[in-house]
Amino acid sequence: MIAIPPGVRVLVAMRPVDFRKGAHGLAALAAEVLGEDPFSSAVLVFRAKRTDRIKLLIWDGSGLVLVWKQLSQGGFRWPPVTDGVMRLSAVEFAALFDGLDWSRVQSTRRIPKPIAVA
Repeated sequence: MIAIPPGVRVLVAMRPVDFRKGAHGLAALAAEVLGEDPFSSAVLVFRAKRTDRIKLLIWDGSGLVLVWKQLSQGGFRWPPVTDGVMRLSAVEFAALFDGLDWSRVQSTRRIPKPIAVA
């Protein structure tokens, strides 16, 4: 599992990409097609035509980091194929990266206060 700190933008490219592309090819794709800066602190998520593969592109301040993962069984739960990008929270991304259904993740916006019993 890869832990993404809360507040970091996680952007999913909605259309499958050519998985022969390396870090520089995906960075060019992010800039030209998606209109995103590949050298920002965002995590860029790319999907293949086959649902069992994912690539992440991350700028760590000193260079591009490319992470490639292929599930041994099943496939990732991808959003529908459309144009553009979609933003995920850190928790949704963690579920996606683990092969879980990211759309079922619920985030708690505040900590509930205990009820005083009299």
